[in-house]
Amino acid sequence: MQISKIGPNFTANSNNNRKDYLSMFHEKTKNSADMTDTIVVPRTIFKGYLGIMTGTTLITIGSLLNKHPKLSKPLNIIGALTSLYGTWAFVRPFIIKDAKGVETTKQNNN
Repeated sequence: MQISKIGPNFTANSNNNRKDYLSMFHEKTKNSADMTDTIVVPRTIFKGYLGIMTGTTLITIGSLLNKHPKLSKPLNIIGALTSLYGTWAFVRPFIIKDAKGVETTKQNNN
């Protein structure tokens, strides 16, 4: 934009044409339902993610402290057990279909 083309009534921040931040995404999506769809995630899957991430972190810290076997070995064992629990919590809803917290019917919010 050239300075010579700016008129005396030019306003850079006009509030008349402001759009909502979310509406800009809705305009660009091909299917507007993509912005409003939600996924029901059982609590056990969330616990599984936390268990796997925590276990991996503990194993990493244990391997960094390999010069201190009194710290390294327990951290590696606790990390492996935590990751094992996280794996079980993550896959349990898919293995056991009637597990507590598993969504068995589709809810219709109409």
